[in-house]
Amino acid sequence: MMTMGSSQLTILLPVRNEALNLKIMLKLLKAVLDIPHEVLVIYDDENDVAPIIVNEIYRQYPNVQAVFNQQGRGVANAIRCGVAAATSERILIFAADEVGPILAIEDMIELMDGGVEFVSCTRYAYGGRRLGGSLLGHLLSFLANKFLRLFSSVALTDSTTGIKMFRKSDFSRLTHDSFSAGWAVAFEMAVNAQILDLKLGEVPIISIDRLYGGKSTFQVIPWIKGYLNYFWLAMTKLPVTAKKPAVALKIPLNINGAELEAE
Repeated sequence: MMTMGSSQLTILLPVRNEALNLKIMLKLLKAVLDIPHEVLVIYDDENDVAPIIVNEIYRQYPNVQAVFNQQGRGVANAIRCGVAAATSERILIFAADEVGPILAIEDMIELMDGGVEFVSCTRYAYGGRRLGGSLLGHLLSFLANKFLRLFSSVALTDSTTGIKMFRKSDFSRLTHDSFSAGWAVAFEMAVNAQILDLKLGEVPIISIDRLYGGKSTFQVIPWIKGYLNYFWLAMTKLPVTAKKPAVALKIPLNINGAELEAE
């Protein structure tokens, strides 16, 4: 494990018994990332396979560590636990079953190197796409982002994706609701980032949910409540009449065959 200050990026992977997804994700991260980094695999069940998988790969990939979440079950608490354990100022929330977006990590880093303070991936603009997974979950996410752009001044085209990069020092201001259901915490962070007037950035991705299987944590009623909660927050704190901030874009080669930057 890297010492404090030696890593330039901390990647948080909240998991729940995702043996195959986790094995593939860790091997890909090791192969793709060149910058000094650490990977915190966060689990909240003592019987989870995560520590076993991490121990198997540790000799080849000493940047990875399994962290037991003692703050309570759920993604929101797993992220809080991971942020507390992170040794880097720059933090990336990632999903163990999301292989495609690995290609966007360097582009997200580049945006932050250029002064962006909060970066979100997007599946709904600039060539980004979402494939597979729950049809209802997909519909809720798409509509939430569509209506959010219509009825508030939120500039991000995909506030609900779980893949976000931010500064550790900003985290306590980005999320306050310890009862966020599932990945709705990412929605909360996106809305609060704009309320805080942070400089925003987006990178398009091709997202394929559960490419290698695994059980989804999607639950209809809790997730709808979570989405509505932050949708209301955006409409009240970020009215549609407010001036929309600029969003820095990084469109990688794998999206449309031609690299383009716009700000």
